[in-house]
Amino acid sequence: MSNSNGYQGLYGGLSIKEIHLKKGLQRGQIIFDHMGSTELAANLFSATQAYEKIRREKIKGKEKANQTHYVVGKTVRDTIKKLGGAMPEDLPIPNGSIKQLDKKETKTLKTKAKEKEK
Repeated sequence: MSNSNGYQGLYGGLSIKEIHLKKGLQRGQIIFDHMGSTELAANLFSATQAYEKIRREKIKGKEKANQTHYVVGKTVRDTIKKLGGAMPEDLPIPNGSIKQLDKKETKTLKTKAKEKEK
């Protein structure tokens, strides 16, 4: 989800820059690369539901689409709150980006495969 309005709805009004600061991300680091599964799922759910609402209700125009992203993000946030879950901005970031974790896992799997060949 690249729409900043969706982030603002889901993250309690925080901008992308403010989310970066709160999570301790460096300039150039992509938020999605530093999300755990719960946070990623909330973002994906929000984005897909906004897209479907825009399509289903034939919402036209950038302003109305942005407002829809915000409202859907806020609705997802409100649901998380109602269920007693942690707010997305308060969720910890994984130990490394998804790319780093994938590289590490690939290396581990290759090492295990070599050990089995012996």
